[in-house]
This record gives sequence, C-alpha cells and structure tokens, in this order.
Amino acid sequence: MIKHNPPSPEPLHRAIARFGDVAVLVAGDLILDRFVNGVIERISPEAPIPVLHGRSESSAMGGAGNVVANIVSLGARAVPVSVIGTDPAGDSLARMLGELGADTAGLVQQRGRMTSSKSRFSALNQQVLRFDEEEIKPLGEAERAELIRRFRDALKQADIVILSDYGKGILLDGVATELIAICREAGKPVLVDPKGRDYARYAGATAVTPNRKELGEAVGHAVFADDEIVAAARELISAHGFDFVVATRSEKGMSVVGPNEARHIATQAREVFDVSGAGDTVIATFALALAAGADPVAAASIANAAGGVVVGKRGTARLSVEELTGALFRSHGPTAHKDAILDVTSAARMVAGWKAEGLSVGFTNGCFDILHAGHVSLLHAARSQCDRLVLGLNSDASVRRLKGPGRPVNDQHDRACVLAALASVDAVVVFEEDTPLALIEALLPDILVKGADYTIDTVVGADVVQKAGGRVVLVDLVAGKSTTGTIGKLRAGSATN
Repeated sequence: MIKHNPPSPEPLHRAIARFGDVAVLVAGDLILDRFVNGVIERISPEAPIPVLHGRSESSAMGGAGNVVANIVSLGARAVPVSVIGTDPAGDSLARMLGELGADTAGLVQQRGRMTSSKSRFSALNQQVLRFDEEEIKPLGEAERAELIRRFRDALKQADIVILSDYGKGILLDGVATELIAICREAGKPVLVDPKGRDYARYAGATAVTPNRKELGEAVGHAVFADDEIVAAARELISAHGFDFVVATRSEKGMSVVGPNEARHIATQAREVFDVSGAGDTVIATFALALAAGADPVAAASIANAAGGVVVGKRGTARLSVEELTGALFRSHGPTAHKDAILDVTSAARMVAGWKAEGLSVGFTNGCFDILHAGHVSLLHAARSQCDRLVLGLNSDASVRRLKGPGRPVNDQHDRACVLAALASVDAVVVFEEDTPLALIEALLPDILVKGADYTIDTVVGADVVQKAGGRVVLVDLVAGKSTTGTIGKLRAGSATN
C-alpha cells in the first residue's frame, strides 16, 4: 500500500519535545570542512586562472562531525566514535567536538593517520574551487580493536546509533558489519547513511538512508517514480534484512518504505542555497525523532522539514529546535484544527520559530465557554494586529473558580477544538491558573490583545509584554454579547415552557 498523506503534526511536536532526553552514538568518518571567502578582481599573470583575495576563513565539522553537531544543536546528547590523526586537522576536530559539548571518550587520535579535510574557496558566495586532503585506508588491527572497544562502551549510554559512512576508511573492511552486529545484540536500533554500491556490508541495520541516486546505484539501475523507489527499496530490504529504507528525493521529499507499506512525504518548497551537509541533518533528525518515540513515517516528516531548513542556509549547516518547529508548522499550515492545540512547551517553541521567521505573534485569552459573535469579533480584531495569534484558554477547573460551579457549559477539549478551527486562531494553549500570566511569560508575545472593557493597567501580563518591547492593544467589544447573557436567555426560555 502506498500513501501520500502526511501524519498529524501533534505527535511530531511531542517527539521534538523529547529530543533533550535522547543520546545518539555516531560512528563514522570525521571530516574537517574549511571555508575561505574572498573576491576575484583579476586573472593571474602566471596562468589563465583567477586570483582569489581572501577576506575571511572559517572551519566546521563535516561528515560524521556534522551529524554530531546537528544532534547537539537540536538539544540532544551526541557520542562520536571514530579514529582521526594527530595532525592539525585532527586536533581541530577534537577541539571543536569538546567545545560543542559532545562526549569525546569515543574519539581515538592515532599517530600516522591522516585526518580528512576539505577546503572550499568561494567568491561572492559562489564556490570556485575545492581542495581535498585525505588518505583513504582501512583501520589497522590495533586501531580497529580500539574503535570496537570504545564503541561497546559508548553503546551502553546510547538510545540509537548512526553509522555515517563517507568512505574515508573508518567503516571499511567489515567494520560496519561488526558494529551493526553489536547493536543488534544489544537491542539498539542502528541507522546507516550509506556510501558506495555494496549494501551487503550494512546487512542487519534497522534502516539505511540513501538519496535517490544512491538507491539506484545500489540496485544497479536508475530510479525516479514512486513505484520505482518502492521496488528498489524492497529489493534492498529483502537482500540485506533492513527493517525499512528511508529514501531522500531532493525536491520530491522523502519515501519511507517497509516490506508491506510505503509512504511518500512531499518536500517544502523553499529557495535552495547549499545542499552541503543536508543529508547529515536529515539522518540526525530522523534518529532523534525515532528514539524519541515517533514511528518511521512521523520521524521522516520531521527530518524532511529539517532538511528543508538547512538547504536554505549556506555552508555545512545545522538547525535549532525553534527552526524545526517553525518548519513543521509551515508544512502543515498555521492551523490544523485540533492539531493546533498545544502544551506550553510546544507553544513556546512554535512562537520562537515564528519570531525567527520575522513574524509578529499576538496573544489573547479567555474562557470562551459558548462561542458567540462577540468572541468572533474579538479574535478577528486580535488577528488583524499580528501575523500569528495564540489563544490562552482557561481550563475547566479555572473556569469553575472564576464563573461558579455550573460552568463551563462546554468542557476544555470541546472549547479548544472549536477555537482551533477558527481561521483567526493559529494555536490554542489551555492553562490551569486563574490568570494567563505564567503562559504570557513563557511565550513573550509581541502583542497582547484584550477587550476595551479593560484598561492597560488592569490587563494581566501587560507589564511583561511591554518590558520585552511588545505592546498592548485594547479592541472594542460587540455590545450585548456574553456567555452569561446567553445562558440567562436559555434559562429564561426553559422557565416559560
């Protein structure tokens, strides 16, 4: 069965909220990425080549190092396991990993081994040359034994494992196969970002994550259409015992293929600046989501959104939880009815993501027991003041304390569902307190909206918003419209019958 419909965003945000509890072991090839930017103003007198005048230089971790960096930037714990040299590139990688906060106990620095490095030279954001320094060779006997020992030690504290194979030697000559067997024995899921045509060395992995071109190379023929992707993935599953295959398909998104079911997830349209390291971001995010309890399709949806963010950045990029949350909301629209009902943590991340995109965020609150024209008018006016509107909704217990034992007429779930379905509301957050002060402090909206029956001095949270640089807006109410009045009319009508 092939399905195209995306999963609900609600479990996606629950999984992201658990990223901080996840530890990921990343084994594979660490690469030093060096970026030199400058300008070209003349041709060399020595040869018909441009002369690049360097203006800036920076370094970043590539390969498995970029996977580690993405895991850490998403709030999780990363444990890299690899062998690098004692050369300047290796020293730089060891220092960067330490500064990042990754656990470096699994890192082996070996004299006589060359650390892979790639130097990219660019002018006006256009790459003009790449210079690679590397020596591709398998691990020696002692190096391999030490890697395996440190891998076993690191596995005890890991929830999931990523093998990041860039073909530089760390996972050659059966090392990948041995690491996968160790993971299977320990009951730990293991994902592989593959390299080359021979996937037999990854046999027994939970999943592999090839791009479309790599998938075609692995089965010996090009694949393009959905049914070709599915057939190729199932050929690999059958041959090598994978639980499933996650195929990345550039502008067409991702496909998650199991033995009996396949799901295709559309990509988000956005301008592409640089695809460097996008695959690292995808597998890092996918692993985190899977370890945080998401099923493979939900995990792929999260990873797909993550990939869409980083291709819009230059260089070997990574992303934050706030950027990821914002991307997920873009892909599902600002409101998806009940899926726009969030807890405080998810709402705070969503608001941070919107703000990072330059959107203004408004906030209003109330009981909204029986929805009437006055409510609709208030919410419409509030939404006109901002790009996104969050509504704080009093819980049932809170309403009883404020309105009496006979209220609310509609419970908080029903009230939240009705409000989330309104075009003017982008998210609903239920709060238990008598006032929304704690919620306002957590979200820090740009604009706080209340009815004109208040004054700014009496609006709860006004001082918090204003101190943070925001503003308070009082909007006119529709005269004669209230839930209390509606309930009174209903009671009066029943008394006369």
